Amino acid sequence: MRYDFNKIEKKWQDYWAKNETFKAENNSDKPKFYVLDMFPYPSGAGLHVGHPLGYIASDIYARYKRHQGFNVLHPQGYDSFGLPAEQYAIQTGQHPAITTAENIKTYRRQLDQIGFSFDWSREVRTSDPSYYKWTQWIFIQLFNSWYNKDSDKAEAITELEKIFASEGNLNVNAVCDDAIEPFTAEDWIRFDSKKQQELLLQYRLTYLAETEVNWCPALGTVLANDEIVNGVSERGGHPVIRKKMTQWSMRISAYAERLLQGLDTIDWTDSLKESQRNWIGKSVGAAVTFNIVGHNEVIDVFTTRPDTIFGVSFMTLAPEHELVAQITTPEQKAEVDAYVLATAKRSERDRMADVKTISGAFTGAYAEHPFTKEPIPVWIGDYVLAGYGTGAVMSVPCGDQRDYDFAKHFNIPIPNIFEGIDISEEAFADKEKTVIANSDFLNGMNYKKATKRAIYELEQMGQGEGKTNYRLRDAVFSRQRYWGEPFPVYYIDGMPQMIATEHLPIELPEVEKYLPTETGEPPLGNATKWAWCTETNTVVNNDKIDGKAIFPLELNTMPGWAGSSQYFNRYMDPQNDKEIFSKEAINYWQQVDLYIGGSEHATGHLLYSRFWQKFMFDLGLVPHDEYAKKLINQGMILGTSAFIYREEGTQTYLSLGLIEGKKVQPIHVKVKYVIASDELDIEGLKADAEFGEDYADAKFVLENGVYKVGRDVEKMSKSKYNVVNPDDIVSDYGADSLRLYEMFLGPLEQYKPWNTAGITGVHSFLKKLWKLYADDNGLKVNDAEPTKDNLKTLHKTIKKVQEDIENFSFNTSVSTFMIAANELTAQKCTSKAILEPLLVLISPYAPHIAEELWSQLGNNGSIATVPFPEFDASHLVESSKNYPISFNGKMRFTLELPLDMSKEDIEKTVLANEKTQEQLAGRTPKKVIVVPGKIVNIVG
Repeated sequence: MRYDFNKIEKKWQDYWAKNETFKAENNSDKPKFYVLDMFPYPSGAGLHVGHPLGYIASDIYARYKRHQGFNVLHPQGYDSFGLPAEQYAIQTGQHPAITTAENIKTYRRQLDQIGFSFDWSREVRTSDPSYYKWTQWIFIQLFNSWYNKDSDKAEAITELEKIFASEGNLNVNAVCDDAIEPFTAEDWIRFDSKKQQELLLQYRLTYLAETEVNWCPALGTVLANDEIVNGVSERGGHPVIRKKMTQWSMRISAYAERLLQGLDTIDWTDSLKESQRNWIGKSVGAAVTFNIVGHNEVIDVFTTRPDTIFGVSFMTLAPEHELVAQITTPEQKAEVDAYVLATAKRSERDRMADVKTISGAFTGAYAEHPFTKEPIPVWIGDYVLAGYGTGAVMSVPCGDQRDYDFAKHFNIPIPNIFEGIDISEEAFADKEKTVIANSDFLNGMNYKKATKRAIYELEQMGQGEGKTNYRLRDAVFSRQRYWGEPFPVYYIDGMPQMIATEHLPIELPEVEKYLPTETGEPPLGNATKWAWCTETNTVVNNDKIDGKAIFPLELNTMPGWAGSSQYFNRYMDPQNDKEIFSKEAINYWQQVDLYIGGSEHATGHLLYSRFWQKFMFDLGLVPHDEYAKKLINQGMILGTSAFIYREEGTQTYLSLGLIEGKKVQPIHVKVKYVIASDELDIEGLKADAEFGEDYADAKFVLENGVYKVGRDVEKMSKSKYNVVNPDDIVSDYGADSLRLYEMFLGPLEQYKPWNTAGITGVHSFLKKLWKLYADDNGLKVNDAEPTKDNLKTLHKTIKKVQEDIENFSFNTSVSTFMIAANELTAQKCTSKAILEPLLVLISPYAPHIAEELWSQLGNNGSIATVPFPEFDASHLVESSKNYPISFNGKMRFTLELPLDMSKEDIEKTVLANEKTQEQLAGRTPKKVIVVPGKIVNIVG
């Protein structure tokens, strides 16, 4: 009976699909367990071997929990909106829905052939109207909510309207826009509808505002910070500039403290939680107001060190600050305008990371020091960000390195309020010991006292107050793209109106072009049927817009993170078209028990989704304000790239051993043309359909008759030609080999290089495992009584595998399986009592071979829900010892004796043994040394 892995794997994948083996029920007597993966974006390139790493780990755990008797929810779907599909549509004219569907088909085939136990009946696609109906629904709930600081949660906007109508907004304690206009109840009643809507928009949890954004002209859209790398777009490498645009934003800042505190309640990785803490960036200090000389405007700053206010020698504004244009003098205008334009070409991330470059411009304006009343020059500098704090800082060069460097560079005077005091970085950071000097009322005070006193004095003057600040900014929620969720919004007299939820979804319209319009509108501006009729509650042609019953719809679409911010909840009840999920489903599944995904989403998806969950908790929709109890970040499987070396200015390529001392350019080549000994298949490279022509006239200089390539371990990427297709691995070695090898590479959370040659080891193990059960004559397993050694091997394997799975140490489990197979082979084990439970242990890792052998042993149905074997410690307790029997210190043979045997009985038994008699040859020993449990030495 041969191990035909291709046939076996296809057989059981078909069986699982036909029998819906992994379908979870929303109501069960079993305890529940919810295992979640970050769902993939279905790119045209398909999966490479690095992608399944986290999926294999989660699948092992999901299968293990089924063996433990849990009702396991392990769903999968697709994050199918996004820029790549739209860019492809622009290039080819093919609708993104078509290419997305094709890509999903490829992904589904690849995922199925690796043998994942997904419940495909719950599949979701963010680009499916039946799914984004509920994304639109949540947007409407956010629009119809405000954040009440007193109750510390989101509440209905209708309640706020009642407060406005009864008492105005003077006593409202809300998270809202800055500089809110105070009004009374009488004022509110007197305001017309548009004015009331404008005021409410300043309180809503999703709102329209003019915002500084990352604008990519080449892509025609706004980009999030995590979509920008080294100042250019991650997709395509296009320049990105800062630009003010009217955008939808999410008031995530309202949840800053709750997002911070919630991290203490969840079992997520420390590094990920620290990333979120830093991103939220809580700071305690003071808000300080500086008057501007000759202007009615003021500069508001936030500082964590109000005790250093006497060290302020200049102010620095972000180049985008709204006051820059107003206060810049005519003499400085040209320099300031040029600097503002240059800064707009740098991303915020680059500006934050650049601590070496010093640049800025003087506005010509001066601020007034709140205490000394001295004029302070106002500069602009790109190390200050408009979106962080107030976009302005009070610069204290004697206490801050960046301020000091700026002052020295531009020859700005530096007052030393710390004269005679140790102001080294270490000392200044020690707030308990820092002593403030040279000020009217802070003399001799330590940090805490000086801070309190400074805030008190500022409050008395009406020029400051104590304040807690957060780095976390409201999230821009608009994208100038086509392939994204449409907003359920139409406009009357410029004011946004929500479409009633019973009319959702509002589906994407057809457009001829996926680029922005010639007048600069987003791609939806190309749609001819994109207006809302309030009488028929349908989308109608634009030419019918009359401003009475038919109005224009929103032209922007939602960002990529919209659909991924609640998919884990929708999985609980994905076919429900009446509500986002039923009470029965959410009350049963509660929240995710285990979430596995990449750490690169720490401050994107994983922060935004926590925000949406807390909002939904405030509305009473979900039972927990954190959606995932435990989260593990899997590492990355790296590719081993191959390089050939071109002599500069020539078409000559030197072998690796010949490049020393030569000017060469390393060039990536496809790893498929490199054999295990690092030799290049030159003819294969020249015959390549994609790049062969580039090497048609190339000269390859060999060493010892072959061309040796260079190697380096890098991120697996199509652009580096080091991608390994899992289809090839599955075809050559089988899915079970792929699963075992990816786990065997190393600890789940670590980065590790892929080496296809290494997979032969685990494949050999599977063949050895097969031979334990069957040979050329068929099945070898029988009802033989297991030996003590058989039971010992089985139960130490049960113990180790269970511990490894529960500790997510999947790599060491694979080693344990190999040891068990070797031991049982050496023991010539054929006992069904041993080999049957062994299959259950291996099943989560290598499910296809386990299913086939389980079936061959005469069992009906799938192995998937068979109870996990129970560990019996008694089989690991040693009852005997294999004593080495020595004569005059030289070991001659071994003898197995009970461990509880006395020294006298050991001596008698050894001396009576025939092998001992042979060694003594009739002599009487002088002495017998017995060390119980260790040795016996006969001295002759």
